[in-house]
Amino acid sequence: MKDEEYIETVVIGGGCFWCVEAMLSQFKGIKEIIPGYAGGHTENPTYKQVYTDQTGHAEVIKISFDTRLIMIEDIFRIFFLTHDPTTLNAQGADVGTRYRSVILPANEEQEKAAILIKNEIEKADIWDKPIVTEIKKLDHFYPAEIEHKNYFELHPELAYCQAVIAPKVLKVRKEFTDYLKK
Repeated sequence: MKDEEYIETVVIGGGCFWCVEAMLSQFKGIKEIIPGYAGGHTENPTYKQVYTDQTGHAEVIKISFDTRLIMIEDIFRIFFLTHDPTTLNAQGADVGTRYRSVILPANEEQEKAAILIKNEIEKADIWDKPIVTEIKKLDHFYPAEIEHKNYFELHPELAYCQAVIAPKVLKVRKEFTDYLKK
């Protein structure tokens, strides 16, 4: 098989796309992460439009990954444990529908895996409230403006990066050492 045959993509959102990108980019098998917008009704939205909460879109990331190094189930487990999937339309101080918890599977197998892992996490009683993560088929993904790609990596000195993203990245490094890139 050719290497491309092992590459899959999935779109997820768990609050600010800068946070989700920074956390998941550390894992082996992750080939590329593209911040963007999905799940809404406005075509070709901009960051300013999505920020108004009038487009219906969530801030999401499109992940390309190598299934030989990380499985979709692992990505979903990490996703459910690195953000709060029990808060509707919010993550911490970030509030609005654009920050909702969402999984937008590329195919039926990914959808089944998302539901399976969501149920697994709910049964484990990790969260004290029900999981509200939306799982629905991806209609369309719109890449975000270039300045949003690798935001944490390029701007670690900014207050938001230091106060919000850095602690999440450190938590991921401590809790998921087996999955980290060497």
